[in-house]
Amino acid sequence: QVQLTESGGGLVQAGGSLSLSCAASGDTFRTYTVAWFRQAAGKERDFVGGIRWSGGNIYRADSVKGRFTISKDNARNTVYLQMNRLEPEDTGVYYCAVGRPIASSVHQPGVYYYWGQGTQVTVSS
Repeated sequence: QVQLTESGGGLVQAGGSLSLSCAASGDTFRTYTVAWFRQAAGKERDFVGGIRWSGGNIYRADSVKGRFTISKDNARNTVYLQMNRLEPEDTGVYYCAVGRPIASSVHQPGVYYYWGQGTQVTVSS
């Protein structure tokens, strides 16, 4: 079983940056895809991006391309989400999750086995 811990959320003004981290314990990310989702109040959980640990394939939602970057640190068993040029629409609780989806399913929350507790990101206008 994998335990996930997100960190790095907070309050930032529009145009600013934040970096989120997702660290694993109990197992490594070695055989998984690690994804980021976000959920705004009253809305569904939406895919933000993901990285396939073995091979390094990166996936991103169209809404964050050019602004958000996903990377990993093998030694620390940690995945990062660097968020630049943040917009008020980026506000929400950000979750990391792990699973073994096929490429066409990486955006679907239901294919992920384990989830972190979430970290709040608030972007003020």
